[in-house]
Amino acid sequence: MTTPPEAHGDERGALLSALAGQRAAFRQAVEGLTEEQARSTPSASELSLAGVIKHVTAVETGWLATMRDGVRPDYTDPATFETHAASFVPTEDETVAVLLDRYDQAAAETEKAVHDLPSLNDTFMLPDAPWGEGGPRSWRWALLHLIEEAARHAGHADVIRETIDGHKAMG
Repeated sequence: MTTPPEAHGDERGALLSALAGQRAAFRQAVEGLTEEQARSTPSASELSLAGVIKHVTAVETGWLATMRDGVRPDYTDPATFETHAASFVPTEDETVAVLLDRYDQAAAETEKAVHDLPSLNDTFMLPDAPWGEGGPRSWRWALLHLIEEAARHAGHADVIRETIDGHKAMG
């Protein structure tokens, strides 16, 4: 799927469209697979398609909580890293349908928050993390980061799908 064009001058629409294009890759990656295939870890990594979908949902939900609600994860707490690791492992009741529904809900929340925002220049405080210094960030920066994160994991999903049955997630 290619990113649909935005209305001329609609920066929010362009960013949300790019994010939606990346989200669509996960749905395409699991299309036609059994639950067992979606939970399998056939590649060199420990990732499954279901696990990647669970993770990108947790990431988007977490970023929105930080951006909109000021929730700042405590990266000095080992429980934070346990929660992060668990975000890659679906539980028995987290079927592909359940995971995709949660991802759709997260997407709708993000899109509403972005449309309700007075300006993409509005800022939030990003907490310090082991991989980078925190500080004030704009919503524009955060949306670009969400696109980057989704794209990185969409690539993982494509490799996993191709390893399962030779099909590429994008056709």
